[in-house]
Amino acid sequence: MSILDKAKIGNSVQINLELSKDRFTKEVVDAINVSSVAKISDFRITDGKGIGVILQLSNGKEQWFFEDEIDLLDENGNVIKKNNDKKENGNFIFDFLKGLNYENKNKVSELLNPINFFIWLIVSFKDIF
Repeated sequence: MSILDKAKIGNSVQINLELSKDRFTKEVVDAINVSSVAKISDFRITDGKGIGVILQLSNGKEQWFFEDEIDLLDENGNVIKKNNDKKENGNFIFDFLKGLNYENKNKVSELLNPINFFIWLIVSFKDIF
């Protein structure tokens, strides 16, 4: 689940400095050390796949963070647990595909077997879903 599904501009987040301090200036690190809680001021696409967050720090400056460098806070200031599962469909077909594996075939007769081709095709497409 993306941060866009859970957060809105103005929500509070907690910054995990250990994941990001190597790319920040001393001023930003000091501001985070004063208060690791910040407010979301905007969202940005990171690399075409992920979402980045622009946060307003305790010193009033804005800084960009990756989605995994922050934890969302609820209205009481408690960290909202992240759901790291990519997709939980609870669907029999998707559960079946997760357990399906393909072993490379070396013999020509194994390569030409339509069942092996079909298994290879299904295994190849399971990451799309």
